[in-house]
Amino acid sequence: MVRFLLVVVLVLAVLVLIGFVMGYNRIRSADIRVAEALAGIDVELTRRAALIPSLVHIVQSFAAHEKAVLDRVTDARAALTSATAGRSVAERSAAENRLDTALTPLLALGQSYPQLNSSENFLDLQRNLTDTEDKLAFARQYYNDAVATLNRQLNTIPWMFVAPLSGVTEKEYYQTPR
Repeated sequence: MVRFLLVVVLVLAVLVLIGFVMGYNRIRSADIRVAEALAGIDVELTRRAALIPSLVHIVQSFAAHEKAVLDRVTDARAALTSATAGRSVAERSAAENRLDTALTPLLALGQSYPQLNSSENFLDLQRNLTDTEDKLAFARQYYNDAVATLNRQLNTIPWMFVAPLSGVTEKEYYQTPR
């Protein structure tokens, strides 16, 4: 009888250990997926920021007196570049919003300057920006899906018992710039 109880206790201990390892690995994998998704957003934000100097240069050659618009875009690009080096999702989102706000009047200059709007380089940069925006939207959605998965795991049984031991905390969602 004692032997039987010892075997049952040993089997239960092994099952608990296996459950803990599985939960730990599952939560850590979800955390890594969130970090990878955030890196994907950073790649697209960096790609977008890399297009800005060329866009500013082209607009500057056609509309040199629009210095205030060009300066706002340059400052917003610098803020975005520094935000992607940080850890905060909110900083990235705010910097992206600032760049969007600065880019709107810059791209609208194409309507004011027909020769700019007919420039092949300007049109190509607009297409690249549009393509980057599409990829960025996908990267944001992928990140938010990864965060939802992680946060759900951290708050559901049985994984919520393993979560404090894994050192993983809930992540914030990426807010789409408005």
